[in-house]
Amino acid sequence: MTEGLRERKKRQTRRHISDTAIGLFVERGFEHVTITEVAAAAGVSANTVYNYFETKENLVLPPDQASPQRLADMVRDRRPGEGAVPAVLRTLREEVRRRDRRLGLTDGFGRVFVMMRAAPTLTARLEDLGRQMTDALAAVLAEETDTTPADPLPHVVAWQVGALHELVYTEIGRRTAAGEDPGTIAAAVLDILDAAEDLLGGRILTYAIREESQCSE
Repeated sequence: MTEGLRERKKRQTRRHISDTAIGLFVERGFEHVTITEVAAAAGVSANTVYNYFETKENLVLPPDQASPQRLADMVRDRRPGEGAVPAVLRTLREEVRRRDRRLGLTDGFGRVFVMMRAAPTLTARLEDLGRQMTDALAAVLAEETDTTPADPLPHVVAWQVGALHELVYTEIGRRTAAGEDPGTIAAAVLDILDAAEDLLGGRILTYAIREESQCSE
């Protein structure tokens, strides 16, 4: 479906506001910049900022990029014959290889990462988001494997995947803050994903394999 002019302008405005806000947050600190100041710097009204971003935190962590359903969606979209964990590993590798913006594999992300870690509200938001992602993944795994609420396996698998996902982001932030270039960081993260896959072993990698019938329903 082709993007219309109205949709493209809205997307560009949203991106402009977000980029402007992040630039101010990096320069002065997240807690020292107001929405009014973001609006003035972006050349829009404060109401316009709120129309695009419901909260100040959303300027840094927009729901469409930092969704609680992120890991669950990777599993929902897995291929026939593919297990839940291999689907997450494959998707992360694809994002790393294309330098996906949501991973922070861009020049300048190191300063953004430092800014985020220095802001208590953003740190709390990240921690809560990680828990929500893990819980949502566990729910999908339980549903698709038809397990009882007392079965701990979906939660165990989900928490292992969640920990790996957090490690990827932490490593990218740490290396970017240290001045490494995106290409070097991407190669290091791919090595981490390979090591994780080797370490996880057969049982978890063959857990919740999607059958052909699941894709045709």
